[in-house]
Amino acid sequence: MNARGHKSKGYNQSREHIRLIEEEGFQLMTFPMQPADPSWKDGEIPKIKSFTPELAKKTLTRVGITWYAADTEAPIPLAEELASPGKFPEGARHSVTINAYERNPKARAACIAYHGDICAVCGFDFASIYGSIGKGFIHVHHIIAIGKVGKEYEVDPIADLIPVCPNCHAMIHRTDPALTVEQLRKNLQEQK
Repeated sequence: MNARGHKSKGYNQSREHIRLIEEEGFQLMTFPMQPADPSWKDGEIPKIKSFTPELAKKTLTRVGITWYAADTEAPIPLAEELASPGKFPEGARHSVTINAYERNPKARAACIAYHGDICAVCGFDFASIYGSIGKGFIHVHHIIAIGKVGKEYEVDPIADLIPVCPNCHAMIHRTDPALTVEQLRKNLQEQK
């Protein structure tokens, strides 16, 4: 889906391809692309010059709500594929490449100084539940996601940031585009 939440032209075909791989055991194969500009960086969408004529085996990998064709040779087994249904292997290392965006601790502190450290969605107060260990603990949500801005910019800690608890923060980011604080608050009130 695009930034406005509308389906892209190839959305239905892409969903069908994912279903065939996940449910019917098809193998994901791609033609590696050759970028028009060899200096493109990960995270950018390059212009394509051509494709390598040999197919490459890939593993379908999901990170959050985004699907990737990963270079991993052996896919991570599903729980039902494991030999011992009572035990599940964890802790294996694999590489993931992401773009991380710096957050300014002074902007965070200014946001909390102005708005307080109580969740703007559900009203949760860590200090009232956990005592001194919870005092001052809160997530700070960027109303416009840093990843959507995609570059360094000046943040207004009062207008651009809002304190939310980790649960509400996770729920805000369950959709793309992310929910607003008001939308999640309304959803929460409808569930009561």
